[in-house]
Amino acid sequence: MASLIDSRSGFCKSKSTFYSKRNPLPLPANPSLDVTTFISSQPHRGTTAFIDAATGHRLSFSELWTAVERVADCLHHDIGLRRGDVVLILSPNSIYIPVVSLAVMSLGAVVTTANTLNTAGEISRQTADSNPTLAFTTADLAPKLAGSGISVVLERVGSTRGVNVVGAVSEMMEKEPSGQRVRDRVNEEDTAMMLYSSGTTGPSKGVITSHRNLTASVARFVSEKRIGGQVFLCTVPMFHTYGLLCFTMFTVAVGSTVVILRRFDLHGMMAAVEKYSATILALAPPVVVAMTNEADVIRARYDLSSLRTVRCGGAPLSKEVTEGFMEKYPTVDILAGYALTESNGAGASIDTVEESRRYGSVGLLAPGVEARIVDPDTGRVMGVNQTGELWLRGPSISKGKKTFDY
Repeated sequence: MASLIDSRSGFCKSKSTFYSKRNPLPLPANPSLDVTTFISSQPHRGTTAFIDAATGHRLSFSELWTAVERVADCLHHDIGLRRGDVVLILSPNSIYIPVVSLAVMSLGAVVTTANTLNTAGEISRQTADSNPTLAFTTADLAPKLAGSGISVVLERVGSTRGVNVVGAVSEMMEKEPSGQRVRDRVNEEDTAMMLYSSGTTGPSKGVITSHRNLTASVARFVSEKRIGGQVFLCTVPMFHTYGLLCFTMFTVAVGSTVVILRRFDLHGMMAAVEKYSATILALAPPVVVAMTNEADVIRARYDLSSLRTVRCGGAPLSKEVTEGFMEKYPTVDILAGYALTESNGAGASIDTVEESRRYGSVGLLAPGVEARIVDPDTGRVMGVNQTGELWLRGPSISKGKKTFDY
């Protein structure tokens, strides 16, 4: 079939399908491989996994995996978390989110998240759909779960009214494992995450993602050899698919350091770039515009000599915005990409400076991703240079959706 695929577009007319022009990625054949184990098995030379930007507190990779094992042990043996149980994460960005996420998925339990800005009523409607048995949150946010009946694990030791607190992650990370390592076997098709989409086309929907989906996404990131050893600044919310996948899984697998901003602030971000010598920023276009507009002040106040790359997604990046940014920050490459909650970070991306010169493009399809352009009115499959609805298929694409029943 390769000879029937157009070398320029990747389009195969007989299949009415666009194929990725990236090199294909081999995926592990073990049907009982959970994504946490896959991530922990990746070789790298990284030393520091996470840094809290505000406090400077660091977590090495060795400390991270010890913490994941200890928290998983406590969740399983002390609290009774089992395969298929759902755990809600309701928290601002923190070093604890990667620990909790990786621990939960290692047990075959399911991670779901909620926007910290949501009201108690909005969170209640979501939890009625996702049915979590446990929630990880902070003392400040725990009251939003009051009356839900959901047991709560706090970030740090503390108390809060209206909820049943059953532990604190900070304490779990210090507790020696019980030694009872028998756990439920996890299948690659088991659900690992259920993140809720933005609801732009109707009610918010729970996107059901398997361990296999996440393993494929991690494998794609691992294939980008130049990513390893970088210092990322996490400026996006970790309850969002990009923040959760990139900064609790992808960067961990390749041995990069993540500096975590608890909340976004433009000048706080710039100060963190200088303080921790960050090399890569992940930004939405409005932040790129803000950096451009305030470039003179920013460059006068902060040393950004370490910064090499800005990865941009979430909305189209125009030629004017791109050129304006490059004029102000000539030593920083800006690379756009396209993905969605349902694709788990896979879609299309610009991976090189040469590719970035095609303004308005989000690059080539990710490895293993196939696409069709479909007329939304007639269902007719379209060809090259035609406009329609984008359909994606591939190993990273989620299993399906769960919708609110109201």
